[in-house]
Amino acid sequence: YSKLLKRKIHQPMMIEVFVLLNTFLYVSLSSAYFGGNLMQQTRSTFKLKAHAAPFDSPAALQDMVDRAILGLGKKKKLSLLGSTGSIGTQTLDICRERPEQFECVAMAAGNNIDLLAKQIFEFKPKLVSIRDSSQFSSLQQLLNSMGMPEKDRPEFAFGQDGVVSVATYSEAEIVVTGIVGCAGLLPTVAAIKAGKDIALANKETLIAGGPVVVPLLAKHNVKMLPADSEHSAIFQCLQGFPPGALKRIILTASGGAFRDWPVEKLKEVRVADALKHPNWAMGAKITVDSATMMNKGLEVIEAHYLFGSKYDDIDIVVHPQSIIHSAVEAADTAVIAQLGWPDMRLPLLYAISWPARVPVPWKPLDLAAVGTMTFKKPDFDKYPCIPLAYAAGRKGGTMTACLNAANERANELFRGEKLGYLGIPKSIEMVMDMHKNDWKAEPSLEDIVAVDQWARDAIDQVLPKINTMFFINL
Repeated sequence: YSKLLKRKIHQPMMIEVFVLLNTFLYVSLSSAYFGGNLMQQTRSTFKLKAHAAPFDSPAALQDMVDRAILGLGKKKKLSLLGSTGSIGTQTLDICRERPEQFECVAMAAGNNIDLLAKQIFEFKPKLVSIRDSSQFSSLQQLLNSMGMPEKDRPEFAFGQDGVVSVATYSEAEIVVTGIVGCAGLLPTVAAIKAGKDIALANKETLIAGGPVVVPLLAKHNVKMLPADSEHSAIFQCLQGFPPGALKRIILTASGGAFRDWPVEKLKEVRVADALKHPNWAMGAKITVDSATMMNKGLEVIEAHYLFGSKYDDIDIVVHPQSIIHSAVEAADTAVIAQLGWPDMRLPLLYAISWPARVPVPWKPLDLAAVGTMTFKKPDFDKYPCIPLAYAAGRKGGTMTACLNAANERANELFRGEKLGYLGIPKSIEMVMDMHKNDWKAEPSLEDIVAVDQWARDAIDQVLPKINTMFFINL
């Protein structure tokens, strides 16, 4: 207490630190007083597997408290993978609003050179990677036109090696993984090996690579903080949970573009229809995943790897208003939820600032304005991708990598108008059936990468048959 007073921490943060300290002391003293019997009994009842998110142990609670005390008022340096995408631009919005607390020192981008040039000019990172080296001269010309001096320009890198260089940049403390798809897996693994904490906005890292990534996190003492809305909500609800207290995870879903469509009408779906999300502004791939609700199935698998819950203890509920972002049920049946407007900035902010709470001038939630919140079970006939994801998760091993890659390719073909909407789940199901002969229970990283490529190729192989099944001539 005296140390905090000497540092002149302002009152809101002081209160938060004391709450964290009290939580840790409660867990520690309870464990000592009861000889650990109560916790041991609870853990045996609701046993969790090894998991990625830092919670559910005295060590995790101690680390949370230590970070809260040591990290207050300190500027955090970030590496950003996917700076020109939806996650990247919103992360930079936070850096712009709170420059005294966050600095982006390295960034990797794809092909949007115009936006990247503006980001370099404004945020002045020290290392930048671009996907295609042939675009480097165009980027330099843009920086020249902006009047950016050579001395202020970053070091440049290119291709996949460049992304890895950004992910492992020495000055960065935490890496925001905003690259869509399995392309983010290898850079994330490299960042973990380099000892960087991970703000995970790329769900495919755990869905495809969970069997490899989770042990690596423990080996390198790295924290993985969820940065998507649902898993951030769960993680926020779990702060201060004593070991063994988590009983059930409740993932909420908006229902996507077709939540109000009858099943019979889905055969008429076109790409433009699938890209009309009712609540969230997201990239094209994830918006289509939301329409099929494969995104929710993938989030079930991600929740399993993040929090260690069994698949039978992870439920999905459709919540059209997208105000409750997810909830957890404790061992005593209490249900705790995280609420807020549909805004990706909050989970991103919490991931890069955890365990601190950073004041921001955003619109506060007004429950009276919300008025009504409704819930219903998902219709598996309407959303067959959900049971496919549960099946892949329960099978484990390389099957989740197969599911993820098959979905990525099917989604891409649909957006390119080469596959019908109803063909997405059917093609994924066929490829999963094909993979059963080569499935591995305990894959290496190389196995996962190989299955990822195989599943994409397999989708292309079954494409003509799928389109024939649904009488589609594309």
